Amino acid sequence: MTLPGDTQLAAMLERDGVNKDVTAIVDLIDGVLASANGDTRTDWLDLVGGKLGDDLKSALLALRDERKSEFLYAKDGYDAAARIEALRKYLAAKGVDGFVVPRSDEHQGEYVPACAERLAWLTGFTGSAGAAVVLADKAAVFVDGRYTIQVRQQVDRDIYEYRHLVDEPVVGWIHDNLKSGQKLAYDPHLHTVQQAEHLRGACEGVGAELVAIEPNPIDVLWRKQPAMPVAPVRPHLLEHAGKTNAEKRKQIAEMLEKLECDSAVISAPDSIAWLLNIRGGDVPHIPLPLGYAIIHGDASVDLFMDERKFPAETVKWLENDATIRQPGELEEALGALGNQSVRLDEATASDWLRMKLSDAGATMRIGRDPVALPKACKNEVELEGSRKAHKRDGEKIIRYFAWLEEAAADGSIDERMAADKLLALRAEDPLFRDTSFETIPGSGPNGALCHYRNTPETNRKLSPGEIFLIDSGGQYLDGTTDITRTTVIGQPTQEHRDRFTRVLKGHIALARAIFPVGTTGQQLDTLARAPLWEAGLDFDHGTGHGVGSYLGVHEGPQRISKAPNKIALKPGMILSNEPGFYKEGEYGIRIENLIAVVEVDGPVGADRPMLGFETLTFSPIERKLIDPELMTKDELQWLNDYHAQVYAMYADDLDEDLLEWLQKATAPIKKRVA
Repeated sequence: MTLPGDTQLAAMLERDGVNKDVTAIVDLIDGVLASANGDTRTDWLDLVGGKLGDDLKSALLALRDERKSEFLYAKDGYDAAARIEALRKYLAAKGVDGFVVPRSDEHQGEYVPACAERLAWLTGFTGSAGAAVVLADKAAVFVDGRYTIQVRQQVDRDIYEYRHLVDEPVVGWIHDNLKSGQKLAYDPHLHTVQQAEHLRGACEGVGAELVAIEPNPIDVLWRKQPAMPVAPVRPHLLEHAGKTNAEKRKQIAEMLEKLECDSAVISAPDSIAWLLNIRGGDVPHIPLPLGYAIIHGDASVDLFMDERKFPAETVKWLENDATIRQPGELEEALGALGNQSVRLDEATASDWLRMKLSDAGATMRIGRDPVALPKACKNEVELEGSRKAHKRDGEKIIRYFAWLEEAAADGSIDERMAADKLLALRAEDPLFRDTSFETIPGSGPNGALCHYRNTPETNRKLSPGEIFLIDSGGQYLDGTTDITRTTVIGQPTQEHRDRFTRVLKGHIALARAIFPVGTTGQQLDTLARAPLWEAGLDFDHGTGHGVGSYLGVHEGPQRISKAPNKIALKPGMILSNEPGFYKEGEYGIRIENLIAVVEVDGPVGADRPMLGFETLTFSPIERKLIDPELMTKDELQWLNDYHAQVYAMYADDLDEDLLEWLQKATAPIKKRVA
């Protein structure tokens, strides 16, 4: 349609009772475009207010499309040398000698909004983890092992030294390159208290000084920086949440009393979403509204979040549960906590929060977010929602692999096509809202990269004789799913079958585990690795991560891993069970189901309460890749029982062709008779 002029648009807004001028509408649209899927979603029209006529709706969507093409995604002319030179000039004018650029936002989330992609703006590196340090005469970019190839493709080696984020950390480089008397700047909003302490220690170790700088220099220099995201905040209904926000607030207030804290600053958006039974869409893959909250000892909550995100229904939803305040009011509210004992989350609370509370005279208690553990222990409504979401998701997986078996046989399917097909199937579900992370479709050697990201440059065909691993998940209103399945195009080699079966044995060992109350995931991790260890093999990632309820697919504080973790597994916790094996340059194998911690009857004579796991994910495990001769009788029984459950769960829902495919995919496996 032809866009109306400002005068005509203003008249339409006034006619439909919208209490916003054209400038405010443009600012709102820019925020929408900066949110997850903002270029395609239309639910933001609820944020405009008034009673919109069809002509105004069309005009607003057309304006959104114009802003998308001319503003947010306008090409800025990337020039790495010019950008680092501009940064150095700015730093020199401020009297500092360097600056640390993390790939993070104010909340330390796994996914960050477009406006927080400062590392990408400066260096060109677009990976999900990394950092850079810029000094007057040198600079370095730090990435982990997932991105050693990507960083060389995206970052100019004549400008930046490549460093390994773990093996050659930021603090070590600072110690080696910063000189006595120099000042290194950091944005205190983007570093946790602990991270800032590490930077400060590295600086002081060489006689230098760490100084906070505001505003962030990159925000000053970034000409076309996207706006802060504005996606609608929606109620998460009791039918999915299982507990009212009043019940949750009371629970957290009681925890604060036990911790001898007067209040807690909640800086993790997923904790806020759980606490107040709200969901949003500010970042990709996780339905989060970005913001802060302060919960007080009387269970009242101050919510610091852009009021433009709240349609009328959500304002009403929160009217007795939280006081909505603008983000700019947070500093004043922190100042009012003087003489209080305040809990700060060790994982997400920024050093800026510490500074402001310190200035106010508050006593800070830095430790685990008080919401984290209650959020991790799902109630029965959340667990039942997860079961239902997994059942529907599992049907899509069955349809997907039945399609793939036929479609990929001639070598015409590539990774991108394979991922898009699965997304299309999931999107048919009316409760589906997004993928729970970017799908990992690893064919052949790409599957050996356990956090592989498909790009036009890396995209491969699914070739006969090669392993194909696909790790994917869905965000549904009633639950979050995460499943990995490994198949083979054509026929596997004996090595394929041996490695797959060892991974399967580890998966089964963990699924069958029974353990006493108080056991941690670290103590169980060995079960999933032992069959690989017997052959001198292992895998480098964790065996299991926590999973949220229509929240983050990676959720703490529980996990199953070699890494130290003192959090005991508790009933209601959902985790992944995903051992794997990766042969560099050739293939990757991973089998992943989600599991829930449940109370179980111990064996006869047990003298303490016991726990185990309920499997939530039901989808066939590739029979062609299994060597039954490597499996024990009990392991085969578990597998056959699992497949029988899969068949029974879906037998009544599938047409004849799919049912025939499923029957073959879940047929019992027996050892060969000598």
